[in-house]
Amino acid sequence: MALFSKLLAILVATAYIVIALMAGVGWDVWVLLVYLALPMACILFSDEMGDYSGMLMQGGPMTRTPGCIVALGGLFLLLFPAGLYVYNALHGAN
Repeated sequence: MALFSKLLAILVATAYIVIALMAGVGWDVWVLLVYLALPMACILFSDEMGDYSGMLMQGGPMTRTPGCIVALGGLFLLLFPAGLYVYNALHGAN
């Protein structure tokens, strides 16, 4: 199941990039690539990201976050732009 979800995330991210390139938005593709970096890292490397506790010893989480929670957060961030698009399409916002 984990491999399937990672492949699906790659497919969704690729679809975002292809749609942006076909729409001819230019430099906004770079903004999209920067935006996709965090959700894709959270999904593809969820266990490693869950082990990360920060560079400083003060503040921040000091315990491990389960990989499934990190991946779920990455999935939310990955699907957020599509959700906004659907919301705007349904409610007639420009």
